[in-house]
Amino acid sequence: MQNISNLEDYSGALYLRLSKEDDKKGGMNIADNSASIENQKALLEKYANEHHINIYDVYIDDGYSGTSFDRPAFQRMLSDIEDGKINMVLTKDMSRLGRNDHATLYYMECYFPEHGVRYISLLDGIDTGEDNYIDDIVPFKAIFNDYYAKDISKKITSVKRDKQKKGLFIGGKAPFGYKKSSTEKNTIVIDEPAAEIVREMFQLALEGNSCREIAVILNNRNVPTPAAYANINLSVKGPYSGKWSSERVTFMLKNEVYIGSMVQGRVQKVSYKSKKFRKLPKEQWTVVEHTHEPLIDKETFQKVNALIQSRNRTRSCTYDFLLKGMIFCHECGHPLGVMNRPLANGQKVLYFACRTYQRFTKNSACTCHCVKVEAVTKAVLEQVKKICQYYANLLDLDEITNEARKKLQDEKRKQGKDIDSSKKQLESIQLKIDKIYEDKLNGKIDEELFQRIYKKFKEEQSMLRNKISALESSADNISLDKQKVKELVTEFLNKKECDRALLVSLIHRIELTENKEVLIYFKYKELDVINRL
Repeated sequence: MQNISNLEDYSGALYLRLSKEDDKKGGMNIADNSASIENQKALLEKYANEHHINIYDVYIDDGYSGTSFDRPAFQRMLSDIEDGKINMVLTKDMSRLGRNDHATLYYMECYFPEHGVRYISLLDGIDTGEDNYIDDIVPFKAIFNDYYAKDISKKITSVKRDKQKKGLFIGGKAPFGYKKSSTEKNTIVIDEPAAEIVREMFQLALEGNSCREIAVILNNRNVPTPAAYANINLSVKGPYSGKWSSERVTFMLKNEVYIGSMVQGRVQKVSYKSKKFRKLPKEQWTVVEHTHEPLIDKETFQKVNALIQSRNRTRSCTYDFLLKGMIFCHECGHPLGVMNRPLANGQKVLYFACRTYQRFTKNSACTCHCVKVEAVTKAVLEQVKKICQYYANLLDLDEITNEARKKLQDEKRKQGKDIDSSKKQLESIQLKIDKIYEDKLNGKIDEELFQRIYKKFKEEQSMLRNKISALESSADNISLDKQKVKELVTEFLNKKECDRALLVSLIHRIELTENKEVLIYFKYKELDVINRL
């Protein structure tokens, strides 16, 4: 072990880590027990005391894998490093720092030196304060640690897969309507209060209610969702927290667990180094029949799923219309969907409808916005024609152009603020994703619930990224160009029938309010100024 000089210059951090796999391994062999948190701490404190190192703080990540560096105590340590509170990090060995070879070497060879931090790995004999510490063995140690993590991951996956094939339940929380058996391990039994809700859902579906309508009924009666029923505190709340959605109802009505089959292995980790999962096709799921008492008979289950399938076929057609891709809900910002409603005489009429409303039911933050496509299209064309005629008849375009220039500058300033705000929201959602991942690792939520919440957060992230992209695009697209505006206005007024390409050239965005008012935002500020007169 190397001697440490200039001890008074160092403010040390003792970093301790133990994954669940390390813990299980430690319980098998006395020799391996040195990996325990208590032993790591004792070893590091003894070394620090012997060498008179000032310990600033002890950072402990208990139950966290070494393949990811997104660990709470590790991140807190990095924050303290960047605040200048720490200039030395000590670990028992390199594997405590991490089991990802590239990332481990990054911290040792780049991050720590760049931040003036001396790193010591006791059992590996590594001290970055010595000139010869980076010898040929260090990269190999990092690669070995990475290989170890990969090997452990494979073994764990193999054990889980074997249990799944035997029909043993390995989830954190039992599916809604069931609970873990208190007498038999890896077995689920009926949880009667929740089971009654599940049975009623199937009955409502048999009576002809759609999944959205069932969600409305449950929400109107304040029936607890699976997460609320289990008293799961996720530390994060979204606008639809505690509410049933049509997707959730659909998932449950299609879940074969309710006919006594154990359904597992719906998702697979992208890599042993990654948090991300990918959905597997149904044919790759592990389904074992007759593993527990069913809540629903097979005949009822098949009838309900036939009804769901028939509705899906009805909705599978797509519609082409003039305002496609340009019209959005004013209240929630989502693109408007189109639905087909038959009249009494059999004629079918297209209506715009808010997708948020359709998806999250009447208890959501939005409303239907149900208006005939034909009526909205007519209103848009009439308004565009009116604006174009006004512009064409103007004798003094300079006044409008100057006013438009001022409006454009104001709008770009506002868009800049909106972009900054959206980026902060994006960062906040990423923190929420990290939090639910911690909840999953700590057994607070099972894989199924994690995936569902993760999907919602990813959708929110996608929406925000789209919003940022739209704002940035808007800042670039909304412009001043007298000659171009004149050409487009002339073309529009001379055309007998407007086509979509011309509308896209003129219009940036159309919004429909819940009061059925049509708002048009033009790509050229000259036209926008006239529109606001």
